[in-house]
Amino acid sequence: MVKEANDLSIPTTHRCLIVGNYCHDVLIKDDVVIAESLGGAVSFISAVLDGLSISSDYISKVGTDFVYSVNHRPITSASSKTTVFHAYFSTETKRQDRILKRISACDPVAPSDLPKSNFDFGLAVGVGGEILPETLERMIDICKVVFVDIQALIRVFDPVDGTVNLVHLDQTGFGPLLKRIGFLKASAEEAPYVDVEEARKWCCVVVTNGKEGCAVYTKDEELPVAPFSAFQVDPTGAGDSFLGGLVAGLVHGLNVPDAALLGNFFGSLTVGQIGLPKFDSRLVQDHLISLVMILPRYISLMWTRVGGTSRLMQIEWGRECSI
Repeated sequence: MVKEANDLSIPTTHRCLIVGNYCHDVLIKDDVVIAESLGGAVSFISAVLDGLSISSDYISKVGTDFVYSVNHRPITSASSKTTVFHAYFSTETKRQDRILKRISACDPVAPSDLPKSNFDFGLAVGVGGEILPETLERMIDICKVVFVDIQALIRVFDPVDGTVNLVHLDQTGFGPLLKRIGFLKASAEEAPYVDVEEARKWCCVVVTNGKEGCAVYTKDEELPVAPFSAFQVDPTGAGDSFLGGLVAGLVHGLNVPDAALLGNFFGSLTVGQIGLPKFDSRLVQDHLISLVMILPRYISLMWTRVGGTSRLMQIEWGRECSI
């Protein structure tokens, strides 16, 4: 269960393990390359956690062709190239969303690649198929609470051109592990590929929905969390930044709804920039302080819909979602 706290100090025992590969991202609009940048969920999450001075261990693999300088050194594979994604955008009104293709894939992260130490928080955030069932199982063994981005589990890739598609969680080898994770994050587009009603019996499910904010599901409650306004330039990494903000909030002692609101904040900052976002450290620190000091006083009082009618009730999230 996540306990609410107003102390910004982070005990040294709060350590995060982030698992997923760095990538080379290429953004293409109307068949013209408009940007190339560092990609992979770990890059967006580290931007959030580093900005909030949250010490974490990162396990990521790249090829010898990796061209970016990063704060957290990856494992260099001599046998494969760095994972590359091409994101295709169009000005056509009927194609508002991107088409994503995996052009190359680095080696997956094996259980033996993980540290032998234990962690309070673990994040399985693969984007190119690098998270194996046995690797996730090992993370569950060494981390008190594991957060899983559903894209790490349900993405499949066209064998011809690498186009990213999704399969239902039941069609993967990850289904039996669902009962052992703490948090499952999915976008509104990904949510149909997991039985949310079943998953919420075992873990806290968070579904992001762009400009609509997100919703938090536990065994007994459902809570919508308000969005932040943003002008979308590039949606790449918004969900990753959201997850980084969610975890950062929990590390700092926020309850789950407040932490999800912090996640929405980072997601809104990310979509307003092309590629990997640059966060103003003072801005994010000040925002975190306002969340910790002010929001817990009233966020638990809100309108919820129960049995088809609306009523004002107090949400006691600590009962199901604290650690």
